[in-house]
Amino acid sequence: MAETLKLGNGIWATKENSLLSYNDENGNYKPLPFDFTRASSATVVNKAGLIETVQSGTPRIDFLGNTNGALLLEPQRTNLALYSDAFDNAYWTKEGTSIVSDTATSPDGTLNADKLVEGTNTGLHRTYSNLITTVLGNDYTTSVFAKKGERNIFGIQMSNGSQPFVWFNLDTGVVELQEAGMVGKIEPIINGWYKCTASWNSSSATTDRVFIQLAKSTVDTSYTGDGTSGIYLYGAQLEQASYPTSYIPTQGSTVTRVAETCSGAGNDQVINSTEGVFYFEGSALANDGTNRFLSIDDGTTANYIYFRYTTDDNQCLFRTNVGGVTINTLSTFITDATQNHKFAYKFKSGDYAMWIDGVEIATDTSPTIFAPNTLDNIVFSFPTDGGGGFASKTKDIRVYNTALTDAELQALTTI
Repeated sequence: MAETLKLGNGIWATKENSLLSYNDENGNYKPLPFDFTRASSATVVNKAGLIETVQSGTPRIDFLGNTNGALLLEPQRTNLALYSDAFDNAYWTKEGTSIVSDTATSPDGTLNADKLVEGTNTGLHRTYSNLITTVLGNDYTTSVFAKKGERNIFGIQMSNGSQPFVWFNLDTGVVELQEAGMVGKIEPIINGWYKCTASWNSSSATTDRVFIQLAKSTVDTSYTGDGTSGIYLYGAQLEQASYPTSYIPTQGSTVTRVAETCSGAGNDQVINSTEGVFYFEGSALANDGTNRFLSIDDGTTANYIYFRYTTDDNQCLFRTNVGGVTINTLSTFITDATQNHKFAYKFKSGDYAMWIDGVEIATDTSPTIFAPNTLDNIVFSFPTDGGGGFASKTKDIRVYNTALTDAELQALTTI
């Protein structure tokens, strides 16, 4: 057996408009570049654990939560919060609080994080944005990077102050309380910083504000402050979506990070059409009700194998189409599509199989298979860049030129 196409697994090479996969059969290294596009800059967590900006057209390898890195592909998003890391700006109203600017090292490694300090008043201690136009009935997500100071409990609230809260504990790194109608998430970043997010549906307002509020506890949110205690803040973001994406800095106006495309690697010499294994390790960004595709094809929609996260939460499948006819669809539900899994699909006349995390999930005995030299291309989308994209974190892709044994597939996919 041979892995005739490899991408990732801790070995990454990127440059403007290109992501390198490769074939190293018999010690003979052959580059197999993907074409990559993104018509804007974007941020990513680098190998040092810091947020860095990647220029337009350059693929992002994300090291958040892993040491080998993963190709990060995200949909287009706009940060609607106008001053994302300038909490001292008048855009952010201070109620029972003040801001000490540029007083701590932020997750980007520079001294540009602000401290939200409670006043000595008895009551609420918070800051909130100017009104932001929202669309009634749409999902929105607020995120902010936070680090404990003298206080460790804070909440994110939306709308005119009457909406529910998500409360976060910056000591324990957990969502302390998620009130009805809100979905919260907290992720460790670096040096005590957490990315804290709150998602909700704008069901009762066409303008909203981002509220960030200090508290002694989730039941002691209105209290007499001491004039010195607080937390550190960086990178506020409001997105029209049900889940957060990477940080988009703003400096007085909304900023959009456009979607990414990645396609074109491979040829009919490294992809064996008559038998093989298509392997993927990674995770979806969210269960967001969309189809997301990773495909091997021949440049048409007649011949392909694709892996897909479906519109149903945590469902995934492999499908084979030969000469415009669907030969099989092997599908299952996994525990959590947003967590890392290893997927393999064996294809051979009379011997198709889907493996996930060391277990054979489904099989098919169809005798139909592609003619030799049919498949020659990999795209992070529906075949032929036909849409759907692949909003995901990809750790590893491999194409084998033989159908592996059950023992080999079990070893390959075991987490």
